[in-house]
Amino acid sequence: MSINATLTASASPFRYSIETIKDEVRQLVERGIIKKNQPLYALCQYLPAREWLGIESELERCDYLLRDRISDLLSTERWDND
Repeated sequence: MSINATLTASASPFRYSIETIKDEVRQLVERGIIKKNQPLYALCQYLPAREWLGIESELERCDYLLRDRISDLLSTERWDND
């Protein structure tokens, strides 16, 4: 899996937007690679360690905990029959 990143001067050499992360996670869910009920830290199995640091930093910056569920990250889904 490849996530586009731009170089920054932060502790991690990669900087990720939360929208980019959400898009990539949505694709993993749609492909059936991960499930919505898994914790966010399960994503580290599918990303190189050097990329994971940037993703983890962005998740924390946006107030997501690694124990939160993937469904929390994708909570913008709409249900028509509620």
